Amino acid sequence: MDSLIINGGKKLIGDIPISGSKNACLPMMIASLMTDEKMILNNIPMLSDVKTLISILKSLGTNAVYIKNSLNLHTKEIINHKASYDLVKKMRASFWVLAPLLAKSGYAEVSLPGGCAIGTRPIDLYLKILKEMNINYTINNGYIVAKREGPIKGLNFKLEKKSVGCTHFFLMLACLANGTSKLSNASCEPEVIHLGLLLNKMGAKIKGLGSKKIIIEGVKKLNGVTEIIPSDRIETGTFAIAVSATGGKVKLENTNYEENKLLFNILEKTGSIINKSKNSISIEKKHNKIYAANIKTSPYPGFPTDLQAQIMALMTISNGKSEIKENIFENRFMHVQELVRMGANIKLDKDRAIIKGVRRLNGANVMATDLRASASLIIAGLVATGTTKISRIYHLDRGFYNLENKLNNCGASIKRISE
Repeated sequence: MDSLIINGGKKLIGDIPISGSKNACLPMMIASLMTDEKMILNNIPMLSDVKTLISILKSLGTNAVYIKNSLNLHTKEIINHKASYDLVKKMRASFWVLAPLLAKSGYAEVSLPGGCAIGTRPIDLYLKILKEMNINYTINNGYIVAKREGPIKGLNFKLEKKSVGCTHFFLMLACLANGTSKLSNASCEPEVIHLGLLLNKMGAKIKGLGSKKIIIEGVKKLNGVTEIIPSDRIETGTFAIAVSATGGKVKLENTNYEENKLLFNILEKTGSIINKSKNSISIEKKHNKIYAANIKTSPYPGFPTDLQAQIMALMTISNGKSEIKENIFENRFMHVQELVRMGANIKLDKDRAIIKGVRRLNGANVMATDLRASASLIIAGLVATGTTKISRIYHLDRGFYNLENKLNNCGASIKRISE
């Protein structure tokens, strides 16, 4: 199992190219099942989650070829309707293959999902959508077994709670349904917009992307398409926070300012200088003082839960008291005790973390508990005095492409070891 060894105290100076978005590419890859024509996705980050999904797609009948950041997907025919537990347990997003299997072929057996242990994330809303679209299902031995009798029926549906996954799921089911479907309280995340735009390019008729109400007029067939995976806003935010913590100046290339506008406003308030251009963002931190900030996670365009752990690492060395309220996942504070091991002063009160900034963190042996917590501990290790060892970094490889090399190219000292 791999670990990272970080020698802290070094400023970050240089340029970092931002990779394609994990959270955008996974649903876009799954959408390839909805056409019998070829789909080409460029700027693919070859993460472990992407590899897992490729294995799932291949098991269902997809011919997948990866060449130089380009992924060619072609599912002439779905030859297997079962997504196995061994694969789906590794990544929650793989559960979404249920939608195209039902829309395209009418039958699916998909294991209940896995992924990071950051909350319950129940599937009740998914099952309610199936029921109201007249799709019969049962749960047998940990699998959703679903079958439609005839075409899927268009549906007016309101999500009880905003859910990116359910919005992805609804879009893929509804675009091949009979009639018009409307989704209220839909997620507005950029990843939802990117999936919708891809489906429209394939021949779907979706309106209202980026708003709380999406209208989908069903079509009979979707076509093949070539598309570019957008840049990863969470990777962008993670590097921006890292520079704000360590000091220095880094230019983030191939990224989108607007998707992280709230974060950049917060980083400016903490003392960083942000300059944007058309496709790049520069972050500069000239002095050591970091001003405290209060943060509440919420659905887009609010502060993303996927950056909560990283901003907490920054707040541990601020010059005051800050509070972070986690409103998305009830179990996303597992990194707190690891930061405390490094000298952070953090107290938990249900869904709130109260952080009193300390003058410095100290290197320690810590353990990554989930994907974003891994990035938080790396940021903490970069600013800590001495050496930090982070174990269980397989979480990191699920969602960050070449992260330690990108940081090392800017002056960090990070070494990956196998034990």
